[in-house]
Amino acid sequence: MSDTVSFKVPTPHGPQGVTVSYARVGSGDPLLLLHGIGHHRQAWDPVVDILAAERDVIAVDLPGFGASPGLPEGLAYDLPTTTAVFGAFCETLGLERPHVAGNSLGGLLALELGRERLVRSVTALSPAGFWSQAERRYAFGVLLAMRHISRRLPLPLVEQLSRSAVGRTALTSTIYARPARRAPEAVVAETLALAQATGFDQTLRAGATVQFTDAVVGLPVTVAWGTRDMLLVRRQGLRAKRIIPQARLVRLPGCGHCPMNDDPALVARVILDGSR
Repeated sequence: MSDTVSFKVPTPHGPQGVTVSYARVGSGDPLLLLHGIGHHRQAWDPVVDILAAERDVIAVDLPGFGASPGLPEGLAYDLPTTTAVFGAFCETLGLERPHVAGNSLGGLLALELGRERLVRSVTALSPAGFWSQAERRYAFGVLLAMRHISRRLPLPLVEQLSRSAVGRTALTSTIYARPARRAPEAVVAETLALAQATGFDQTLRAGATVQFTDAVVGLPVTVAWGTRDMLLVRRQGLRAKRIIPQARLVRLPGCGHCPMNDDPALVARVILDGSR
C-alpha cells in the first residue's frame, strides 16, 4: 500500500510545499530506498520483502516520478533541491538519520545525503556522477531514446510485448541483464512510468553538469556495480572508490544497471550488510 506526505522545503524564495508518494513496510532500523531517473519505487519490489524482514523499509517515488507530483514552479530538479526534499521528508516522517540505498540517480542522491550527514549509512547501486563526459553523453542518449520509445508505443503493444520473454527483453534489456525475469505487469508499469514522468526532462538537464567529487566521511559507504551494466559501465565504480577511498566496492556478477531484479538475494544481502 502506498501513502503520501506533504511538507515544506526551505528555498531561497521561502518555504515551498512538496508532496511525495511512498510505501512503508517491515520493522527494524529505517531504510530509505531511492530509484533512478524515469523509474518508480516499484523498481525495489524484488528486494523489499527480504529487506523488510530486518528493516523498516521506506520506498519513495522521487518528485516528478511514479505517483509523486512534480516540484512546485521555480524549484529546480537538482541535487541541492532534491537533497533538501528528502531531508524534510525524513524529518516529517520522524526518520532520524535512516540508512539509505539508491540506484543510478537514486545512488547519487544517497551519496549526497551521506555527504550532508543526513543518513547513517549509504549503499549506492551503479550511482550516477562518476562518469567521463563521453560516458555521460552516451548514458543520456540511451535514456532519451528509451523515453522517446516509451512515449511512442501504444499501451496495447506494450502489454502484448510484455507477455513474452523476447518482448520484455526488447523493452527492458538496457537496464536489466536478465529482463525475462521481470514480471509482465511490472514491465508495463515501468514503461508507463518512464513515459509519464513529469520530472524527467528537467532532471536530465540538471544532471548534465553533475560530477561527484567529494569524499563521504564519518559513515559506512557501499558502492556496488553490476558486471553487465550497459548504461553506466562498471569502470565508473573504480572512480567512485578513488573519490570515496573508505567505501566498500562490491561486484554484482551477472547484474545489469538495475540489479534488484537480476539477483534480488545478492542485492538485498549487500544492502543489509551495508546498513548494519
